[in-house]
Amino acid sequence: MYTAPVDATLGEAEWRPFVEAHPFGHLVAAGRGRDVPVVVPTQFVLEGDTVWLHLVRANPVFAALAENSRVLLSVAADWAFIPSAWKVVGAEDPALGIPTTYYGAVQLVGTATVHDERSTPGSVAAILRRQLLAFQPGLAVADPGTAHPQKLSAIVGISIAVESVAAKFKYGGNVDEAHRRAVVDHLVQRSGPGDAAAAAHVLRRMAADGGPA
Repeated sequence: MYTAPVDATLGEAEWRPFVEAHPFGHLVAAGRGRDVPVVVPTQFVLEGDTVWLHLVRANPVFAALAENSRVLLSVAADWAFIPSAWKVVGAEDPALGIPTTYYGAVQLVGTATVHDERSTPGSVAAILRRQLLAFQPGLAVADPGTAHPQKLSAIVGISIAVESVAAKFKYGGNVDEAHRRAVVDHLVQRSGPGDAAAAAHVLRRMAADGGPA
């Protein structure tokens, strides 16, 4: 992922909350000697330096993992298209504005370990408990290890030991404050999907740069 210096992450204090707020991404397993990697959309939980998830046993990703346990988990969200006319201020010609897309993206790279209830009883159930606790806190739910033991054999768990992180937050860092604020005003007015989140990222990163939010 190419990342211009102005779009580089401010660090873990920025990328981790972003990933935790968007716990759905694409797991990419290259395998060995394949024309294309296996790409799996999946819900996940990030705890410390470990990602936890589960998939149906029939998923082709497990064949790729058997070939090569190195994987990438990609998360992209809070995107908004910025029309060309929004990129100008004052007497500038709207026709000369350059359109773009604002977005955040984080890629976690690590080594995957497969957890199979058949070989290690309780391992998949433990992953399901982690996910239920993360996504349904405070909601009473039957324990997956005791309520649905016959169904556990149909799914397989995966943990990923995260070894490196690449993060990009493309929110107008290449232009001055006046132009960024003009875009924020348009995002607030349009109020479409992703617009409020994108505007918040622009203001947050401006504040981090030392300017007023």
